[in-house]
Amino acid sequence: MSHPEIKEPSAGHPITIEPTKGRVQVRVNGELIADTTAALELREATLPAVQYIPMGDVAQDRLTRTDTSSYCPFKGEASYYSVTSSAGDTVDDVIWTYEQPYPAVAAIAGHVAFYPNKADISVSAS
Repeated sequence: MSHPEIKEPSAGHPITIEPTKGRVQVRVNGELIADTTAALELREATLPAVQYIPMGDVAQDRLTRTDTSSYCPFKGEASYYSVTSSAGDTVDDVIWTYEQPYPAVAAIAGHVAFYPNKADISVSAS
């Protein structure tokens, strides 16, 4: 699949990635799916900040990779996962990840993010 050219962050479209100060917990349908003190906060232009959580701090036994994908000219190709709770309820495409992010955002490799309208994401002071 061909995509438009790769875009670099700039003054007109800044992207910053910094360690999150505190603990990030993510619940899907009330069930704890991720818990970490090693999250990265990505801020992109005027968009809300996104918490990227190390895949190792996510309950991987609850994840199912889907066929969904998307493309960001600043970050690359994203893959998606659904989450199934212990009760068997599934929330589709709640997680995305850039498995091979572009160099400007290489720090998010091995991390996942959750859609805030599909998961409860909390950040608390450590």
